[in-house]
Amino acid sequence: ISLMKRLRGYVFSRSFMGERAPQHVQNLVCRSYCQQRGMEFLLSATEYAMPNSSLMLKNILFDMLTIDGIVAYSMFQMPQDPWERQRIVSRIVEDQKELHFAVERLAITDVASAERLETIWRVRQVMDSGSQINL
Repeated sequence: ISLMKRLRGYVFSRSFMGERAPQHVQNLVCRSYCQQRGMEFLLSATEYAMPNSSLMLKNILFDMLTIDGIVAYSMFQMPQDPWERQRIVSRIVEDQKELHFAVERLAITDVASAERLETIWRVRQVMDSGSQINL
């Protein structure tokens, strides 16, 4: 029996928050993140290309009995809707699982880290909206 935490990868086939990375690069980053932390990286679920889809992420949540958590390429791949994002994060925290973001090197394991995620999201949204203001 392995004591190593098992994390399911989560990658995108579409752009997110103005960013884009090929799926193979996203998988390499997630795999490296897990290896550096002594965790087992499980084959990634790839989100559908439809705008605002989070169906594959929700499917992973149903699989949480057999894994310890999720490693996503970036925190900005989470649903843009704050209510939906908080619902997913709350479920992970309540189930005592983990949600990792490889690019940002951030792990959600409790309420405090979940609040940090939301703070970073709000800052990014304010920065993005400010960059669209014509002076």
